[in-house]
Amino acid sequence: MRRVWAVLGSALFLVIAPGVVVGLVPWWISRWVIGPPLIGVPLVRALGVLLIALGIPAVLESFARFALQGEGTPAPVFPTRRLVVKGFYRYVRNPIYLANVSVIFGQGLLFGNVRLLAYGLLVWLGSHVFVVAHEEPTLRRTFGGEYDAFCANVPRWIPRLKPWSEPTAHG
Repeated sequence: MRRVWAVLGSALFLVIAPGVVVGLVPWWISRWVIGPPLIGVPLVRALGVLLIALGIPAVLESFARFALQGEGTPAPVFPTRRLVVKGFYRYVRNPIYLANVSVIFGQGLLFGNVRLLAYGLLVWLGSHVFVVAHEEPTLRRTFGGEYDAFCANVPRWIPRLKPWSEPTAHG
């Protein structure tokens, strides 16, 4: 039954958090109107599309992984029972935040909107402060050495090139 609530809670949180931060607010800022390409280079738009195309599946997969593997949600009010260290978490500790910022930056590049890029920077900064001040200490208290090993092997923001494999004792 917990897994059902985890799936429903994750779906609801997906609509509320990334739906607003990555969808609604960028729309308010840009109205999704395509302006002139940034720095006058149309190819910059292709980079924006790539960032969006990489970010959306990462958010969706990571949310699903929280519910199905961790039996919880990304929302602090219904956290996971198990530390999630599979999927995109094998490359970077914060794939949801990173993917959200990727989609926002992608929209800024696609639409040629500097205000969206500035907003993306603010979202990343807010995410960083939340991760360092709240999320990491909470995970360290909850999962102890398992989380320490994860942190020692997986970077916070810049993805590894090769996926990390957790020790087999946990697997």
